[in-house]
Amino acid sequence: MKHLFHKFAALSLTSFCFSVALAQDAHLGFVSTDRVLKEATTAKTAQTKLEQEFSKREKDLVDQGANIKSAAEKFEREAPTLPETQRQSRQKLLLEQDRDFQRKRREFQEDLNARKNEELQLVIQRANKVIKDIAIAEKYDFIFQDAVYVNPKHDITDKVIKALNASVAK
Repeated sequence: MKHLFHKFAALSLTSFCFSVALAQDAHLGFVSTDRVLKEATTAKTAQTKLEQEFSKREKDLVDQGANIKSAAEKFEREAPTLPETQRQSRQKLLLEQDRDFQRKRREFQEDLNARKNEELQLVIQRANKVIKDIAIAEKYDFIFQDAVYVNPKHDITDKVIKALNASVAK
């Protein structure tokens, strides 16, 4: 039994030493996805594209919201002096306008989120291709995205952003 324990301990020690040696030879890299999505030209272009695509709808919603708010304030001021039927009809109209506004705002947000996700996916796909190209060219064993702690010497985010921006310029 004691002999078996010594063999197991020797095997464990050997495998530990072997894994430490492998880790020392491994070429590691890290990429901050957040920085890529904020600083890369492709990400900025996507954001500008979305703003242009949705700015008119957003402005229309802001205007509609302001009109409803103004109409509601006017109704609040005039409600005490209005006949009951007129007060009820204006209140009903305001509620319908508000429901329509809420529906349009919800649809706008859903459309915007869907388009944002589409554009982000394109940026991420391009970034992943660039990361893979860098990993192959510079013989990285592992490249991690998003970690709790990274030694700055392993951070290749600037290289990725530079390569992404260069691929856009072509």
